[in-house]
Amino acid sequence: MPTVRDLLGEIVDEVETVLLFSPSASYYERCQAVENVSTVVVAPDNGVGAERYVELPLEFADLSERIRFGIEGALDEGHIDEGDEVACATKLFDDVIDSVSRARAGDLDQSGVYDLFTNSRGDPEVIRDVLDVAVELGQKGQKGKPVGALFVIGDAGKVMNKSRPLSYNPFEKSHVHVGDPIVNVMLKEFSRLDGAFVISDGGKIVSAYRYLEPSAEGVDIPKGLGTRHMAAGSITRDTNATAVVLSESDRLVRAFKGGELILELDPEEY
Repeated sequence: MPTVRDLLGEIVDEVETVLLFSPSASYYERCQAVENVSTVVVAPDNGVGAERYVELPLEFADLSERIRFGIEGALDEGHIDEGDEVACATKLFDDVIDSVSRARAGDLDQSGVYDLFTNSRGDPEVIRDVLDVAVELGQKGQKGKPVGALFVIGDAGKVMNKSRPLSYNPFEKSHVHVGDPIVNVMLKEFSRLDGAFVISDGGKIVSAYRYLEPSAEGVDIPKGLGTRHMAAGSITRDTNATAVVLSESDRLVRAFKGGELILELDPEEY
């Protein structure tokens, strides 16, 4: 009579790599002892001294996003190859690894989330906080109506030099940071007015109502995207900033870096 082990063994049958998400040292050592299977640790720090390691800047409450990040990071770092069968061992209900998922590296749509969090100048927590504000605005709008918004994160001094004020700056003499619930309410209110928010690497809100002035020449954005997206592409090409845009027309949230679109997500599916 088949056992549960026999039934579920198919999940890891012929797997070439195991991605361990924040494992204990003993769990990592046991995995390392398995023959013909390589191990990649995905965690906030490499406390187990793994040879193959992907830094996890955030835990990602959504398990699928955590797994997607780990696979994209392992691909980017050269720890796995396109087409590899991988098993992802993660924590879901407890503080110990209790869940296993299987995927083929490269089969998941590339979200750009690894590039956004790992290779951006802004702190990962700041990127996450700005994404959360943009996503919530995309879901709820402003008083039930769709709104657009543009957030520029990092390299704030250069961004300010390549922009001009459209109105008074309500954050000029303040020291408030994105991520504070009260501040996020203010950001949502100000988003209905024109101009970009400029946010420092560490999350300080430097300014609102900024008109971005870099040249759009040579910036290639997908057809159908408007001036906010062109401004986001242009400012990230000319500075080391990252830009997050909420589109008023299709309500999608997009991120730009180095003049290119690197992430697109639907707030309703986030």
